This record gives sequence, C-alpha cells and structure tokens, in this order.
Amino acid sequence: MPLRPFLDRDDMFGPEDIAIMSEAFEAALHKLGLVDRTDPKAVAVAKVIIEFAKVGHRDPERLCYLALQQLSK
Repeated sequence: MPLRPFLDRDDMFGPEDIAIMSEAFEAALHKLGLVDRTDPKAVAVAKVIIEFAKVGHRDPERLCYLALQQLSK
C-alpha cells in the first residue's frame, strides 16, 4: 500500500517521491511486524516518513531508518 492516503493532498511530492516513501513505509512496517495499515502505529510510521521526506530525505533505506529511530524514542 502506498503512502498516498496519508498525504492529505500534499502536492510537493511527485510520483517518484511517493514511490520512494512507499518503499520506506513498507520496509518499516515489515520490520515492525505490522500488517494492518490502519493500525495507529502504521499511521504514525507514515506520518514520520512524510515529515522526513518534506525536509529532503529521499533514500528509502534512510527514511525507514529515520522513522524507526524516531518512533523508538
């Protein structure tokens, strides 16, 4: 599942950006063992990835790492 439902009509991301964020999202969910995309923790993962992408991070592995680090605090 891509991140598109979590973007709230944010036009700052193109298709390539969304694909990168979706890859990071899926990787993070896998590492956390989350399957249900409506789980509050999955929603938090999506929001954190989007925030890091907004400040310029575009590497999916880095986005996944940053999201997991942020959520483990």
